[in-house]
Amino acid sequence: MQDFKENPQFRKLEGKVVLVTGGAGFIGSNLCEALLDLGAKVVCLDNFSTGHRHNIEGFFNNSNFKLIEGDIRSLETCQEACQEVDFVLHEAALGSVPRSINDPITSNEVNVSGFLNMLVAARDNGVNRFIYAASSSTYGDSEKLPKVEDEIGKPLSPYAITKYVNELYADIFNKAYGLDTIGLRYFNVFGRRQDPNGAYAAVIPLFVKKLMNHESPVINGDGTFSRDFTYIDNVIQMNLLCLTTENKEALNQVYNTAVGDRTTLVSLVNLLKENLAKLDPEIAKIEVIHGPKRNGDIPHSLASIEKSKILLNYRPLFNINKGISSAVDWYWNSLV
Repeated sequence: MQDFKENPQFRKLEGKVVLVTGGAGFIGSNLCEALLDLGAKVVCLDNFSTGHRHNIEGFFNNSNFKLIEGDIRSLETCQEACQEVDFVLHEAALGSVPRSINDPITSNEVNVSGFLNMLVAARDNGVNRFIYAASSSTYGDSEKLPKVEDEIGKPLSPYAITKYVNELYADIFNKAYGLDTIGLRYFNVFGRRQDPNGAYAAVIPLFVKKLMNHESPVINGDGTFSRDFTYIDNVIQMNLLCLTTENKEALNQVYNTAVGDRTTLVSLVNLLKENLAKLDPEIAKIEVIHGPKRNGDIPHSLASIEKSKILLNYRPLFNINKGISSAVDWYWNSLV
């Protein structure tokens, strides 16, 4: 992981109490680790529906780490978790477009009702700043590239609707109650601790697992769809910038959290094979299978990161090549 202590702005978090919801998940556990490394006190709230205890077990002996096992669908649990908290990083959600299409009710309960519970609890407990995971899916059917924060289309899935509703609620809670919020529209985040298992595994860990098992990865469609794949340390940097910025204009905004570059799925598989073949030459010979296009998927995704550069001084730490190299090394050491 990037050493974020090198940035004096981030060292201001030492001694601060930060609640990370979904803290046992992929992104949440990485945020917990970075915050603990900076000397912050971390409260992790998770119900382990998609997160894993092994992601955070390395923190259990740290006196600055506290785990609350609970569900954001319980307002009482949210109120308990927000007590004496300075900042909230709200990562808890049910991700995945296909999951939301298969079960829109549960996605709405967690992503909308749970989100509202957290906003209410943050307001009631005087939380200073509420940073939340938004989504690039909010751009919906907009075909404009690159994606600019104030120009969105119609949502293409129940998941996208829930994430857009989050942005609307956050805006209202600032205007009605004075709670400072920032939404981060994540663009295809990948990296260490991203789960390769399960029906809704993300594409990069899924492809890595397939290739390491000498199985053919399945690309939905012809492989020309493209994404702004964003390495986890870029996401950590964005969250830390939002927690520590003193620029008042930067608050109560929504930001793309990305690299500002896009990669086709075919190119992605080739890059994964190239990196994995250095560790296992047989992987270079594996062929790709093409399946049907996935319902609810947008063809292309590319973020403009100009807003975050100007208001937050964000500079991506990892491009796709550096990120894939780092991720492959982690998976190789973790899955073999």
